Amino acid sequence: MDQYYYVFGFTLIVYLILITTCAEVTVLLVYYQLCAENHRWWWFSFFAPGSTALYTFIYSMFWFKSLEASRMLMTYLLYFGYMSLICSAMLLVTGTVGSL
Repeated sequence: MDQYYYVFGFTLIVYLILITTCAEVTVLLVYYQLCAENHRWWWFSFFAPGSTALYTFIYSMFWFKSLEASRMLMTYLLYFGYMSLICSAMLLVTGTVGSL
């Protein structure tokens, strides 16, 4: 077995790029909020990068629509249940990075 498995390395690189981008965008957006003298920036700094999770969930809906999945209710419950958990975790991670 002289093969390498690169998926986890690529996933780590994409995760680090996501975290870096969320931190940089949050700094920029909070700076604009403070320049506009809006001193209630705390929740904004959490939900601005956390909106990535909303985009991911909406994209997963369009992607699921393009699949030829079965028409059983359990298929929809499993897919959207797990996607809501993944997107909730993504909201917490990116929001935490943004607020720190």
